[in-house]
Amino acid sequence: MSAEFTRTSVSRSPRKRKGQGGERREEILAEALRLIGERGVHGVSTRQIAEAVGVSQPSLYAYFPSRDAIVDELHDRAFVLLVQALERFTPTPGTPLEQAVEYLRVYVDFGLNNPDAYRVAFMIEGAGKVAETPAEKAGKPAMQAFDSLREAVRNLHAAGRAHGDDPEAIAQCLWAGLHGLVSLLIARPGFPWAEREALIRTHLTMLARGVLADQAAE
Repeated sequence: MSAEFTRTSVSRSPRKRKGQGGERREEILAEALRLIGERGVHGVSTRQIAEAVGVSQPSLYAYFPSRDAIVDELHDRAFVLLVQALERFTPTPGTPLEQAVEYLRVYVDFGLNNPDAYRVAFMIEGAGKVAETPAEKAGKPAMQAFDSLREAVRNLHAAGRAHGDDPEAIAQCLWAGLHGLVSLLIARPGFPWAEREALIRTHLTMLARGVLADQAAE
């Protein structure tokens, strides 16, 4: 979705009476994610989110003190979903290269199947406050998602099946490569891309070959 947006009115839900909507917090998050996907985070206010949900702005503040608090919650939830997708991965029989491509495909599929969540997680500057201590960072969903990728690289490296001598740098380069493809496909849908399946498979194969040692990349 383009960062450009117009000041069109938000579709309003009927104003809900006090006591209705036991899942109000979830409704707020769902509407916020939808609006951010349509307009970008800077094109959405708490007033617009409240109108879309069908509550007053003061009522919304009983659940979230600010728009940034809503964005941070969406940010963390997106990473939780990504972690769950990566943890569910079970390789099918095949070569190390085929299995590596299959694993990387989990990340790509998550981003392309959940573009609004991916935008909030990866494409909004400042979303998800950076923790101040290593212990705090380790507990953040964003770090847990990267840890899954890093652990996969470390396992390959320990088994002598990965290039290089710095698994941390390899994992970060791999993440950058994955994010580059997903973010471009989301942000630039009008570009004359190659056939999508061929593009994704070619990109992931190149990334996997760059990580795997020569004998494992066959």
